[in-house]
Amino acid sequence: MKKKSRRVPLRFALTIAAITLPLGALFDTSTIALNRMPWYIGLIVVLIIVLIGVFFDMLGLAAAAARETPFHAMASKKIFGARKAIVIVRNAEKVASICSDVIGDIAGVLSGAGALAVSVQLMKEIYAYGWYKEAISIVITALVTALTVGWKAIGKTIAIQSPTPIVLLAARSWETVSFLFEKSGKLKSRKSLRSKMDKKRGQH
Repeated sequence: MKKKSRRVPLRFALTIAAITLPLGALFDTSTIALNRMPWYIGLIVVLIIVLIGVFFDMLGLAAAAARETPFHAMASKKIFGARKAIVIVRNAEKVASICSDVIGDIAGVLSGAGALAVSVQLMKEIYAYGWYKEAISIVITALVTALTVGWKAIGKTIAIQSPTPIVLLAARSWETVSFLFEKSGKLKSRKSLRSKMDKKRGQH
């Protein structure tokens, strides 16, 4: 039993590392793209990254704070997303780790890097020089940091006080995405079957 209990965290840690690598690369490409964008568009992208981090931090905490009971009641009434919500709550530790430790932390790091890229673009736009450069960089970085910390504090308060609707929202999003993927997979399989049937008919 001890060997199995050790293997499970090890497998999960390796899975987290495997997820972090492509996610980090995906977010990092957004910061590279910021160097080619106007500063105001870059600022919007940075704020979106901050909001993504805040939302996933909220979801991780909500999954840990939520209880299964209301979702079982919803599932009995066949409310959309209730069954997925139960899965999220039952795997709260893993969900919290992925959402808060992986996506939330990556978003936090990259929002800081993005803020620096935005400040560089703004300096080029207004031809800043001397101490103006340092001032612009400090102001933008401080603004993004303050927004990140403030929004995360608000988000955590909401997640603790109202975890059920947050988990249900995430479950419904998961349900919708999985339904769309399943539907697209069925369409592809139908098309492949039709093409095979057409080829057979052509041979005859």
